[in-house]
Amino acid sequence: MALRAHHDAGRSVTLTAGNVDLLTYVYAPDTPTLESPKPYLHPVRTLAGDVVTAFRPDDHVWHKGIAWSLPHVGEHNFWGGPTYVDGRYVQLANNGSAAHREMTALAAGADRAEVAHRLAWTAEGGQPVFEERRGLTVTVLDGRTWALVFTTELTNVAGRTLDLGSPTTKGRPNAGYGGLFWRGPRSFTGGTVQSPLRAGAGGDLRGTRAEWLAYRSGGGRGSTIVMLDDPANPRHPTPWFARSEEFACLCPAPFFHEELAVPHGQRVAFRYAVLVAAGDRGDEGTRKLAERGRSVLS
Repeated sequence: MALRAHHDAGRSVTLTAGNVDLLTYVYAPDTPTLESPKPYLHPVRTLAGDVVTAFRPDDHVWHKGIAWSLPHVGEHNFWGGPTYVDGRYVQLANNGSAAHREMTALAAGADRAEVAHRLAWTAEGGQPVFEERRGLTVTVLDGRTWALVFTTELTNVAGRTLDLGSPTTKGRPNAGYGGLFWRGPRSFTGGTVQSPLRAGAGGDLRGTRAEWLAYRSGGGRGSTIVMLDDPANPRHPTPWFARSEEFACLCPAPFFHEELAVPHGQRVAFRYAVLVAAGDRGDEGTRKLAERGRSVLS
């Protein structure tokens, strides 16, 4: 199934398969400073046309589809909203931004498309923090499933070591979110979260380490999201942040339990696969999707 790319120059890229817009990657958003401006993917759809992402939900307006979001980068917040310090969330003047600088690749054809660009991460006060090279590759696997491979390489340009962490590394139990974060629509609430070992609620699996985690929605026709951690990533297999009981989300969270120090001038890289499938595939079908995800990463 051929992929097509529509480039709204200076703002976004939309990738289409057949008559379905699979995703829009907004690489230069008009996000308020309080929400830590950064690129995001929304809407994201299955090949059946069902939307599988939420955008600016009332409970957390800084949640935007799928986004690379880091809540604790030294003293900076690239997640959005308040920062967890000294046992509570406080709104500080520390909401940084990850801004597009240069498109380095944009191509689509056959069953594959690629987007790549450079970004600059800047503190709210204007100081440089990271330079980033980011790539997104989309592949149609069959008539019901497509895959996104997300890669990022961050170079510390802050002039000092930066510690990447989470609210849990700052003292809040079981709140280790941060990384490639997917937020599902309201209708996904109460779905099933599945790991290689078992399926259950998001709270049952939060904080555990696994090669992959999946979310199966029960609403409407059903959809399945599988996220996979590349074996080359730091701290593989990663801990995961997941919810299903209040809202639907998945996040491979390498900084869940422990900070990662990145010295000035050094690079840290991460790579993930996200499979978007029409229908609730059940336990065995979801495991088969994860196997396909491994092949995509390799």
